[in-house]
Amino acid sequence: MSLNLDALAHAPRLLLEADLEPIQGSRFQPTGFPDLGAAEYPAPEGNARMLLVESAQSMANRLEAVCWDEAEQDWVGPLKGLPYVRVRNADDEVLTSSVLEAHRLNSPYILEGQDKTVLDMLKSKLAHMEQGRVDIRKLAETLVRVDTNAALHGVFLAKKELAGGRLRLPRALSAFIEAEDVQVAASGGVKVDTVDPGGDTSKGFGNVPYARDEYVAPCITAYFNLDLSQIRAFGLGEAAEHLLIALALFKIRRFLDTGLRLRTACDLECRELRATRPDGFEVPQLTELENTLPGLIQSAASAGLFNEPRITEITYRK
Repeated sequence: MSLNLDALAHAPRLLLEADLEPIQGSRFQPTGFPDLGAAEYPAPEGNARMLLVESAQSMANRLEAVCWDEAEQDWVGPLKGLPYVRVRNADDEVLTSSVLEAHRLNSPYILEGQDKTVLDMLKSKLAHMEQGRVDIRKLAETLVRVDTNAALHGVFLAKKELAGGRLRLPRALSAFIEAEDVQVAASGGVKVDTVDPGGDTSKGFGNVPYARDEYVAPCITAYFNLDLSQIRAFGLGEAAEHLLIALALFKIRRFLDTGLRLRTACDLECRELRATRPDGFEVPQLTELENTLPGLIQSAASAGLFNEPRITEITYRK
């Protein structure tokens, strides 16, 4: 089965919007930031208050998490065969992977341990960029070979051994969630100590009252931006382009189907997903993407786009 991507052939971006709502009740809890709390800000027009429910950096992690099978410590079924780096500890237990690490291949568990397999491979592929402009096409080709996921979500290889720490690939897929016309739903509670209500609270004893802010809003929207121009600029050919686009769409669909429990007090569901650019693009259903991706992965492998073996195994020792 093949996807119909004709509507994207000349589009610079694919822009999607998803209408969300709490799965129960009307309140939800946004992400919080140190020394800031919830990110409220005025709407560009009018007096409405806006709220950042989920940031771009958090959404990148969530779009990766829904692709990972924690029980199997591997990709979910339709994505098996995509390259990534798996890290084991000294006892040969799975420690982490490039899919799960916040900075992907730039993880200290991949580049800073005694095992220099990945670092040496990156140096052999990319060391010639020590001077002059960074060759984004070569960087993207290397990422697709070793950690295909990073070609979508970006990476910053900030090590001086790798082109002086200048190897940076922007996100091709980005996302965030906003709420419009928000109001605070203030509440609170008390941590009750029935044994010693007046105990030393600094040591965890005693009754401790606390305040809690949640929010209500008539409109919660998830926004997704896939930079098609950037993917084409990689110059990797149609097999890679179709794979990366389908992988991005799979991440979005699966996140909206299974990944919207953002926090204990922020459990959402999707009412509608639509493309706002380009006109006329119908977002494939999750089942269509699940059926198509194994063939796209095999086509990319047949075109020589992946390293073999596709899982790079390393051992982390300090």
